[in-house]
Amino acid sequence: MSSGRAALIRRLPLMKLSSSSWFVPALLFAVFAFGMAVVQFATPDMPDNDGYYHIRLAEIMREEGLKPKFNWLPISILNEKEFYDHHFLFHVALLPFTFGDLRIGAKWAAVIFASLAFLSVWFLFHRQKVPRAWLWAIALLGISDAFLYRMSVTRAQSLSLAILALAFLWLLEGKYKHLAVLAFIYVWMYDAFPLMLALAVLNILAIAMIERRLEFRPVLFIGGGILAGLLINPYFPQNIIFSYNHMLPKLADATSVRVGNEWFPYETKQLLENSLPALIAFASGIFALGLSDKKMDVRTAFALLASLLFGLMLFQARRFVEYFPPFVLIFTAFAWTPLFSVQAGSPFSRVAPSLLGLAAILSMAVSIPRAREAMENSKPYDLYAGASAWLAENTSAGERVFQTDWDDFPRLFFYNTRNTYLVGLDPTYMQLYDPNLYALWVEITKGNVDSPSQIILEQFDSRFVHTDLKHEAFLRVAEEDDGLKEVYRDDQAVIFEVIAQP
Repeated sequence: MSSGRAALIRRLPLMKLSSSSWFVPALLFAVFAFGMAVVQFATPDMPDNDGYYHIRLAEIMREEGLKPKFNWLPISILNEKEFYDHHFLFHVALLPFTFGDLRIGAKWAAVIFASLAFLSVWFLFHRQKVPRAWLWAIALLGISDAFLYRMSVTRAQSLSLAILALAFLWLLEGKYKHLAVLAFIYVWMYDAFPLMLALAVLNILAIAMIERRLEFRPVLFIGGGILAGLLINPYFPQNIIFSYNHMLPKLADATSVRVGNEWFPYETKQLLENSLPALIAFASGIFALGLSDKKMDVRTAFALLASLLFGLMLFQARRFVEYFPPFVLIFTAFAWTPLFSVQAGSPFSRVAPSLLGLAAILSMAVSIPRAREAMENSKPYDLYAGASAWLAENTSAGERVFQTDWDDFPRLFFYNTRNTYLVGLDPTYMQLYDPNLYALWVEITKGNVDSPSQIILEQFDSRFVHTDLKHEAFLRVAEEDDGLKEVYRDDQAVIFEVIAQP
């Protein structure tokens, strides 16, 4: 045999390993992308208001630079001087999706980012040598229809999940320098970075409970990465001031200002309907711990603590459904691993993969159609497009529009960046800037202020008012106010012009 042929034969196992190392994740990514696309494209609409803001701002960043002047919310803590892009790296990640139709780009971004998050969970299973890691990962597509819906929104949550899954893995592997870098990136990407520090604390507790020792290095490295990300930041020091102002109202009293349904908990019935597979998985994981004759290891204890943390957070605010189901699945996989790994020939070891596959198929058969149904209930993507076009054509550049609803801003901004607006993204941003002005705005929008036209003109510096048709009390007041002239109406919105009184 020639030396060249012998060398090729020796290389064959290596070539096979190399092929399999990319084939499995590539195939899984395709499966995840297909599943999320089935959910995402159940409708041409986008499932959330904020996605319109994110994709439009990403386009502006591509055209004007990564730190464009943000002057669209001048009477909030996101005014031009204080603006902090607390989704900076998320917006950078959106840049490739800003070519062509922004709506389609935003929808594909949600599909790709969710698929990357699911792949990171598979990578965690793979590195931890969980049997049938690929099958456990595919179960993410059925773990909760509310989770799939949240992963379909063009927001930073999916990439946040990817980072937390990697952090979980590197905490188990003791890759502390990796964690420091990841924490730095997390700060630049999304202001949920304290969650990574919380995982580090839970890791300390798990090690203390199982191994009876204290390991503080994860907290030190992650804390150092977070501190570096805060100090070495393109928006320093506004980023620190904003993070304090943004997080404190949520932690102190989440219901003091109506900030959207996502900050309020699910009713028990809702949770049982939209996350039943996750709850069953959690119960089965507890059951598996009782069946196993082995002592619980650190990773299982860590996953259990993380599931409990995110479960507690979910009971406080429904937005955390983006973390609870996947971490429940991680716990469940770790809890069942000792039973999946019994000696070959055991009846359970032969049946278990089939049972897992059946459970995954059944849960996907329920969760994916339900997530599609939720997507189909999204507001039409052209909501306020007509009103925005009228404002862009009939107002001066930079002219401030008085809106009657804070969460109309993303769509108005998406269709019309010529004007500026009162409040957007979070009502607390205006409340923190000027509490008295915010309180006055609330009373006007509720229809509690008679003849509000001159107040709108003088105190809010607005000559035009945009309102949807649901603000019936305000509309009744506006009709009786001689200082407000209706200049535009369609089946979605009304625009009034403020007429100066003699």
